[in-house]
Amino acid sequence: MTATGTARISLSKAIGWTIAFVLLGTLLSVLIALGYALLAYGGLAAGVEGLRHTTPANVLAQGMAGVVAFGAATWAIGVRGAALTPADLRWRAGDEGRGAGWGLVGGALPAGLALALGALVGGAEWMPDGGTFGDWLGAVGVTSLVLAPAAFAEELMFRGVPLVLLAAAIGRWPAAVLLSAAFALAHLGNPGIGGLALLNIGLAGILLSAAFWAPGGLWTAFGVHLGWNATLAALDAPVSGLPFRIPFLDYDPGGPPWLTGGRFGPEGGLTATLALSLATAALALAVGRSSRQQFRTHKEQA
Repeated sequence: MTATGTARISLSKAIGWTIAFVLLGTLLSVLIALGYALLAYGGLAAGVEGLRHTTPANVLAQGMAGVVAFGAATWAIGVRGAALTPADLRWRAGDEGRGAGWGLVGGALPAGLALALGALVGGAEWMPDGGTFGDWLGAVGVTSLVLAPAAFAEELMFRGVPLVLLAAAIGRWPAAVLLSAAFALAHLGNPGIGGLALLNIGLAGILLSAAFWAPGGLWTAFGVHLGWNATLAALDAPVSGLPFRIPFLDYDPGGPPWLTGGRFGPEGGLTATLALSLATAALALAVGRSSRQQFRTHKEQA
């Protein structure tokens, strides 16, 4: 039996491994990002300043740094230290490919709903912008590829080793709430963030935790994360306060900001609160139904 496959572990051990995981992953991520900055900008000071700009190259580089860093931390702390297996870590959870595909849909739908509600009740609208539909398709494809590493890195960091360990100590949903609060606080440096945006990012964390426990495991959570971010970006809306230049469409959030999110993007408004809450409830019910079915199947086989 593995450390967390079916057994509970002590809270102190779960917290200790989690702290070690976060510290190691963060340190490696910073070192890799600084290495990129030195190469890209020709000096440490210029590189640190350059990384403050949300360019596609910077987003991609920092996302890749996170994937490498927290992938290494997963192996060092999760696999070698805490003796977790790929099944424990939800790397192998059954239907990985299908989970990622359904995850993309499961992230795109609430993002689209939040935007649609903003248009319906808050006057958000899209206007023609320079470029063609072909330019838009190309930009959406490139932007999605740029966003993918960052989404995967955050899943490794918040829905990987820490969620598995803390869930084994205190249960799935308490662990999900705790780490979702940390997930929200990790976005405090995003431009224009406010209280409602923090709440919504925390709700998104709970949605992603539910996806992590769904069939497909980590890959489903990654799909939901990327589906949400890519849909907002594709429709020219900011993603957690970060704008992405998309040709052909120009998004106007309407208002008031507490309703539509304003320039922070839908995640800053009540429309996202409703969309994320509905998606989380639906997925939590589906996960609970799946868990009960698995329990009955195991009981019958025993």
